Amino acid sequence: MKKQILGIAAIFLVGMSIVGTSWKAVELPQTQQQAVKNIAADSLYNQYITNLYHSVHLDSAGLNEQVFEKALTGFYNMKYSGLLSAKSILTIADFDQESTKKRLYIIDLDHKKLLMNTWVAHGQNSGGDKPAHFSNNMSSNQSSLGFYVTGEIYYGKHGRSLRLDGMDQGFNNKARERSIVVHGADYVSQQTINELGRLGRSQGCPAVPAKLADQVINSISDHTVLFINNSDQPYHSSFLNETLAASVALNQEQVLAAQVD
Repeated sequence: MKKQILGIAAIFLVGMSIVGTSWKAVELPQTQQQAVKNIAADSLYNQYITNLYHSVHLDSAGLNEQVFEKALTGFYNMKYSGLLSAKSILTIADFDQESTKKRLYIIDLDHKKLLMNTWVAHGQNSGGDKPAHFSNNMSSNQSSLGFYVTGEIYYGKHGRSLRLDGMDQGFNNKARERSIVVHGADYVSQQTINELGRLGRSQGCPAVPAKLADQVINSISDHTVLFINNSDQPYHSSFLNETLAASVALNQEQVLAAQVD
């Protein structure tokens, strides 16, 4: 009888963890023992996320913890897949926020430090001050949601710029074809906000302040993660496997702790 109760409790807890956050990947543990292990790992991972979130002071910088959790989960999935360099940089463009907010966050995960927090533009057909429309289509002039890996630096019509590879099929995989890149723009400034009541808008690129473009590009270049978020939009990704992310993150923490010792 006790075994039956424990089995039901484990299944219930796993079910609750799946339902709790809509973006999390649905996984069915093969055994009760594996289910219990997954629950324990998930609990440790959630605590790790919360500790990191507060250590980096993302709460005071205005980033929602669930948005950070989503981006971080993608980072560790992509790291496991071998898509990233050794740089532990995670960049989040949080399009839940208005353009007048400093909604771009560049985070050094190993050193638990917020490197930069500044403005970032969205596409002109995505909305006014706050974006509500997203597209992966050519000539849409809209922003595209999801995970990107930063590519090569080049010089174009906006000066020194950084190419992006969209990693989410159907959401942003046409980024190269659409020339969606990180570049500096004069319309991403306090002056534009004062004149228009919002930032200027791009043709879909996550444009940053012209004066900070070099610093942004230097920080996030060389195969790091950029995540463009909007929580109101239907979105799914193969990189949102939280069980895998928990394993990679906790192993990484053990490696870093051993180096300190």
